[in-house]
Amino acid sequence: MQRIPEKIHELTVGQLAARSGAAVSALHFYEAKGLISSRRTPGNQRRYSRDTLRRVAFIRAAQRVGIPLATIREALAELPEERTPTRDDWARLSEAWRSELDERIRQLNRLRDHLTDCIGCGCLSLEACVLSNPDDIFGERRAGSRLMTENGTGRRHEDSRRGAD
Repeated sequence: MQRIPEKIHELTVGQLAARSGAAVSALHFYEAKGLISSRRTPGNQRRYSRDTLRRVAFIRAAQRVGIPLATIREALAELPEERTPTRDDWARLSEAWRSELDERIRQLNRLRDHLTDCIGCGCLSLEACVLSNPDDIFGERRAGSRLMTENGTGRRHEDSRRGAD
């Protein structure tokens, strides 16, 4: 891994990518989404402060556990003057995200537990399928292997594209 001398206080996008393990395109994406920031040199090259490394590590760790980028951005925006997250910040934010993650785990466990039922019947029926239609939410509206969205007229979306009623 490329070592960066302590006297260098700014990183190029390539150095940041090498040190953080994030692709250059991911760093550009994070910047476009307001998660990290850079300054531009007179030659229009990006320069990142060294503390951006910790910010990128924070973003990637949150993404690994399934936190959406919008939620990560909101969390980072809560930090005073957009400072780099500390260990205490991570502990506080990860605790706040715990209930959301617990709910996702419950949903995934339910899907896993019913997966063999679905594969066993092969129908994906909206009337009976526990994956496509948990608790028979759509059973009263219609049956079938696909859920059709309805537009404002009450016609099925697929029918409205063909001009049928």
